[in-house]
Amino acid sequence: MMFWYDHGMSGWGWFGASLGMIVFWGLIITVSVLLYRAFTRSDTAGSVSAGTWTPSAQTSPEQLLAERFARGEIDEEEYQRRLRVLRSHGADLTKH
Repeated sequence: MMFWYDHGMSGWGWFGASLGMIVFWGLIITVSVLLYRAFTRSDTAGSVSAGTWTPSAQTSPEQLLAERFARGEIDEEEYQRRLRVLRSHGADLTKH
């Protein structure tokens, strides 16, 4: 007699199944997007990739110096000193 009572799921069963399906598709979509981004990433010059920075060909020495100062790699005194050297010997550096 017990099996004559509604062989389907209760309200909580439907809720659990629905939630499980949403989580399942969310994971499938997330993994797909991450794989797409991993395989289509271009490691071109001037981009930051895996914690390393590669300058592009158009970046001037002064721009590189300013970026190093902005990232905190050198202090203001070092920046000013190197900037003076670049500006005073800039023509000599490009003749090589």
